[in-house]
Amino acid sequence: MSEPTSQTTISPHNQQPLVTRSYPSQDELSVAIQRSAAAQKVWARAPLQERIAVGKRFMDEFRNMITEIPTELTLQMGRPVSQGAGEVRGTLERAEYMLSIAESCLTDVSLEDTDKPGFRRFIQRTPLGVVLVIAPWNYPYLTSINSVLPALIAGNAVILKPSPQTPLTAERFSLAWTRAGLPQDLLQVIHLSPSLTSFAVQHPSVAFVSFTGSVPGGRAVDQAAASAKDFKGVALELGGKDPAYVRADADLEYTVAELVDGAMFNSGQSCCAIERIYVHESLFDPFVAKFVELVKQYKLGDPTQPGTNLGPVVSVASAERIRRQVADAIKAGAKALIPESLFSVAQAGTAYVAPQVLIDVDHTMDVMMEETFGPVVGIMKVSSDEEAIRLMNDSPYGLTASVWTNAQANAQSEAAFLTIADELSTGTVFLNRCDYLDPALAWTGVKDSGRGVSLSKFGYDQLTRAKSVHMKIRT
Repeated sequence: MSEPTSQTTISPHNQQPLVTRSYPSQDELSVAIQRSAAAQKVWARAPLQERIAVGKRFMDEFRNMITEIPTELTLQMGRPVSQGAGEVRGTLERAEYMLSIAESCLTDVSLEDTDKPGFRRFIQRTPLGVVLVIAPWNYPYLTSINSVLPALIAGNAVILKPSPQTPLTAERFSLAWTRAGLPQDLLQVIHLSPSLTSFAVQHPSVAFVSFTGSVPGGRAVDQAAASAKDFKGVALELGGKDPAYVRADADLEYTVAELVDGAMFNSGQSCCAIERIYVHESLFDPFVAKFVELVKQYKLGDPTQPGTNLGPVVSVASAERIRRQVADAIKAGAKALIPESLFSVAQAGTAYVAPQVLIDVDHTMDVMMEETFGPVVGIMKVSSDEEAIRLMNDSPYGLTASVWTNAQANAQSEAAFLTIADELSTGTVFLNRCDYLDPALAWTGVKDSGRGVSLSKFGYDQLTRAKSVHMKIRT
């Protein structure tokens, strides 16, 4: 079978071709990477304040695009147009925070306080070189900013490989950086086939790879990097099957509203979406009733229309996989609480999937163990914190988990939350919120959710290396 030479983006809501992009040859890709490497050597010598100034101008340019981005994003990946501006605001929030801490994270670490007479020692934060960023389609701006901005500010060059589902997002991202005055070749957007992506990962001028996507995709990137002739760093932000635990003292109205949004926003297509919920038996029946009532109010339909708050999933193939997972659960004894007839647009052969709430589920079912990445949630009854902890940890994933309890008004509940948090095998533990990235906190996962860190001060550590300078002063 011959290698593809181009890719075509299909709009999820109408299954029509949107844009086509060509792939480079291996030689063309190699030349582009080498141009990045040459540009990076000059950029690394630029003063840090100059690099930060470019980052701030990028924010201004990107902010100016806020009216253009939502519709363009909707056509590519299907999120309702009414929700697109939120990704722009979140991208700017992350950029602003990472710029605000850049100086403290990237300046030399002085050891003068402990130097002996006649010696001077310090530690530099040195850029790695060329960073390959492989971005996903579900939150293309939010995920790209996590790596692209700190990589550039730290003095690296970036090759940005967008998902074939959202090629225009990377091109717009690059345009904002170019308008901000970023020198040529420091950020190159290159559309790549899987084999070309492996070639780029293994290229000797690529020093680090940041991948966000599926577990199989992450495994392929990791294997490609491991087979390269040189040693290179790899960060993997992968899937999730994120749980929530509703304790007996939770505020029912607040908790239901937050968890419905955490499960259904972006049609559940988030690595940190709520996909399974464990509810204390004393609250189970009223919680489920309120949850179902709220889900039934969603408006599934054409995402280009302002009244829609639930759009299609990314593809017909994805929709079929989600429907199959739900059907398998029902066949195994699960009970579906949302009549599909409420959402007439959700038909076989389309990317529209009706939201679904399942009870009578257990951990023998894929719907409670494997990532769904759709508007589906399973809810189980538990009798204690200990049972909830056991079930929350019974997963191949470990990205985020959330606990819902009246901790603000009850010191005993707060202590219980902290005890639960200590026992959870996950990268982030939330109290009374979910599905959110605070840029001041390290974004990381355990188990099949990946490895590495983005955001926070640790995000800069990942994109630089420590270089020790040890000086003996001779007089």
